[in-house]
Amino acid sequence: MPANTAPPSAKKKGRRVRLILIVLVLALVAGVGFGAYWGVSTVRASFPQTTGSLQLKGLSGPVEVRRDSYGVPQIYADTDADLFRAQGYVQAQDRFWEMDVRRHLTSGRLSEMFGKSEVKTDAFLRTLGWRRVAQQEYDTKLSAETKKNLQAYTAGVNAYLKGRDGKDISVEYAALNLKNDYKPQKWSPVDSVAWLKAMSWDLRGNMQDEIDRSLMTSRLSAKQIAELYPTYPYDRNAPIVDEGGIDPVTGKYDPKAEPTDKLPGDGDGTGDGTGTGTGLGDGTGTGTGTGLGDGSGTGTGDGTGTGTGVGTGTGISTNSADNTSASGSPADATQALASQLGSLSTTLDDIPALLGPSGSGIGSNSWVVSGSLTTTGKPLLANDPHLAPQMPSLWYQMGLHCRSVSPKCQYDVAGYTFSGLPGVVIGHNQNIAWGFTNLGADVTDLYLEKVNGDSYLYGNSEKRFVTREETIKVAGGPSKKITIRETNNGPVVSDRNSELEKVGDKAPVGNLAPDRGTGYAVALKWTALQPGRTMDAVFDLDKAADWTQFRKAASNFDVPSQNLIYADTKGNIGYQAPGTIPIRAKGFDGRTPAPGWDPKANWEKDPIPFDQLPYEFNPKRGYIVTANQAVIDAKKYPYTLTEDWGYGARSQRINDLIESKTKDGGKISTDDMQTMQMDNSSPAWTLLKSYLLKIDISDPAVREAQKLLEGWDGTQEPDSAAAAYFNAVWRNVLKLAFGNKLPKELRAKGDCLTVPPADNTGPVDDLDTRAVRECGQRAPDAAQPDGGDRWLEVVRNIIKDDNNAWWKAAPTRRDDATKTRDQLLARAMTDARWELTAALGKDVSSWNWGRLHQLTLKNQTLGTAGPGVLKFILNRGPWNLGGGEASVDATGWNAAGGYDVIWVPSMRMVVNVGDWDKSRWINLTGASGHAYNAHYSDQTDKWAKGELLDWSFTPNAVERSTTDTLRLTP
Repeated sequence: MPANTAPPSAKKKGRRVRLILIVLVLALVAGVGFGAYWGVSTVRASFPQTTGSLQLKGLSGPVEVRRDSYGVPQIYADTDADLFRAQGYVQAQDRFWEMDVRRHLTSGRLSEMFGKSEVKTDAFLRTLGWRRVAQQEYDTKLSAETKKNLQAYTAGVNAYLKGRDGKDISVEYAALNLKNDYKPQKWSPVDSVAWLKAMSWDLRGNMQDEIDRSLMTSRLSAKQIAELYPTYPYDRNAPIVDEGGIDPVTGKYDPKAEPTDKLPGDGDGTGDGTGTGTGLGDGTGTGTGTGLGDGSGTGTGDGTGTGTGVGTGTGISTNSADNTSASGSPADATQALASQLGSLSTTLDDIPALLGPSGSGIGSNSWVVSGSLTTTGKPLLANDPHLAPQMPSLWYQMGLHCRSVSPKCQYDVAGYTFSGLPGVVIGHNQNIAWGFTNLGADVTDLYLEKVNGDSYLYGNSEKRFVTREETIKVAGGPSKKITIRETNNGPVVSDRNSELEKVGDKAPVGNLAPDRGTGYAVALKWTALQPGRTMDAVFDLDKAADWTQFRKAASNFDVPSQNLIYADTKGNIGYQAPGTIPIRAKGFDGRTPAPGWDPKANWEKDPIPFDQLPYEFNPKRGYIVTANQAVIDAKKYPYTLTEDWGYGARSQRINDLIESKTKDGGKISTDDMQTMQMDNSSPAWTLLKSYLLKIDISDPAVREAQKLLEGWDGTQEPDSAAAAYFNAVWRNVLKLAFGNKLPKELRAKGDCLTVPPADNTGPVDDLDTRAVRECGQRAPDAAQPDGGDRWLEVVRNIIKDDNNAWWKAAPTRRDDATKTRDQLLARAMTDARWELTAALGKDVSSWNWGRLHQLTLKNQTLGTAGPGVLKFILNRGPWNLGGGEASVDATGWNAAGGYDVIWVPSMRMVVNVGDWDKSRWINLTGASGHAYNAHYSDQTDKWAKGELLDWSFTPNAVERSTTDTLRLTP
């Protein structure tokens, strides 16, 4: 097969020179043997052919693949089958290594590629059964048309693979062959469907919060935990939907109804929760609240009263009555549960988070503005999903065009998709545009299961586990067999960890719980483990011509539950919340693990009906903003979507920017939308500014740093010294006020504290001989407090209370204890000064935020775990970035773990509806997954600066922007 036949451009000549230099460096760094292996021919062998012509078996007619100067392909065909066959071929050209790793991930087969280090991960993924569910979807749920499209796509991928060795597909295969003899295998339609499960896993909602609240009970009272998970501030940060409510006659949600003051059966929010409270109780109070019981109260009591639960529902109670069992004391029970849930959390951390670390940062921005408020007279739509940075980017840009749209060729669409997935996920066609953000619906629950041998208790009877045996093949070693057990709630995830095998041995349960027998297990219930039709929805979105068809497509978007925004060429804008979202029984709110043996704790048979999910169409305000905030005020809606929303810092900032631009008749332009995406103002600075500036600092060095904040406007530019210092102050405020009071299971690895011995609950300092040293156990990018907008809300609720208990911090060898807000803020400012002195130098004028806040793009396999020479080949960076946590330009960092960028706007787009060729887009990296290809990271510099590329769509515009044309013939 011929190589790229285009004459080399100056850019490509420069790449060739760089390749030669790379090889010389590798020879010096890695030694002659290894370095010589990585010759120019090895690196270039997998670069795709992008010009000329080649035969693609199975086509019914010729297909053109036009690529622009950034390598972004636009495919032109005459039938659906030809279009998707070509899409599979082209994506395999650019990204097959990425596709191959993803399918091994989703099927629990990473060990086949990377050896025994991945057995634990594979066992957990096999237990979840993503690939099995994807197979069920393909066999029983997807439409015949969707299957045909998947089959055509698969044929295109396999046509590319045919006759190629691994080293001819991607340089990573050449590296892998040094370790084992792995050979790429054929693609299948189910491989594409299974990727949607990985998406759903990383966007699964509040599962980590559920675990974290449970873990907190080993150190915090129910009242304290409730303070760390405050209610959503509806009065300050507007939800997505502000029109409609509960129809007073039907009691159902109606987008045009006026809201009632109170939902049917709505309680008072908090109470004493007597008698039927649920939760994992470990206290020894004398009230009537119980441990894992059969209903729930709404109280938050933490002493000897009768309240149960955390916050307003089911949860971990610390006041259950006489609930100690023979197998351990309440303290032992709590510690045992903490150990087991901590182990589960660690297991979850080990699963590759392809979309990003769990936490408040996983989100996105999207907004759409009606033509009445724009300079174009048509809607403008913006979207930037915040996901994990990786090399190559998670997204793949492309256009899929029928030369003539007809029943035999139905698509004219462009935007972003995932390699390995046919169709376009986010973008626009000739009639409509749409964007996604994560809704964050609570679609997972953990259940504590009462186990007795090969059965478990449900109601008054024993049920046998459903079991299956699976074999994990391991490169370079013997295969491993595992047994997977399932209850009526879902797979038993506790079987996949040595600590979790003992779950429930000392679980804190009360007298209303069953006898302990042989122990307990933890099962996971998750909507994504039910076959759905999301793949149908993707194709239907790509073809939708109006609001009605858009909503019909959305009705099949089962998982992950997303916020969908919409605009069309007729000037309409809209919002739809889709997804399979469970309805829980009264008293079970999904905030903490539930008793699996209690039928009352089960989900109702049917989820929230699609026609009852919130939506808006042409709202009076003229715009819609979604940025992971609450979807709708709880008083306007009869169902619970989740109680763990993002807290609206980004969404409200976008609302404010739109309103400020459109007041007094102003209009918003495409440039304005792009500028808004890069807004990097710090909401934490707005909150703390007046308090920090009035602190009387006596230490000259700290005072010098404090002066940086005087006159600072809160914008977090990469070269800002003030942004660097303030973010260090914010990090240290959170650590002193909250982080040092959390259990080790939530704190970052390497974060070590002096804590009291187990039999002493009084305060200690690091000079106390009774104290013990305790170090954090969580990955830095998943630790708490992460500094997201939940923590903004926590601080906001106590900031005016100078003597709040959270401001108390223990003394150290260097610092005195703090008792008040101002004392703690002063100590945080001091600690931040010396932290930055160590990191950036003594001279504060040389500080800048970008040197702390860096982005490194890493290949998610060999670029993170391979030898140094491979990391050198596959990874890129660092880039010094502005923006920050909870800003619109959400270059996220975890305050508990450091300042490195751990999630980013993974792409940005601004769609000029109707005048499509004036739309703009950018990807985090580039179109290619091949190291040293001209398009491996050619968009990153522009992305870092907030620049966007022109987005050609119409045939004439695409032709003008084309630099390479590949003709595929039958």
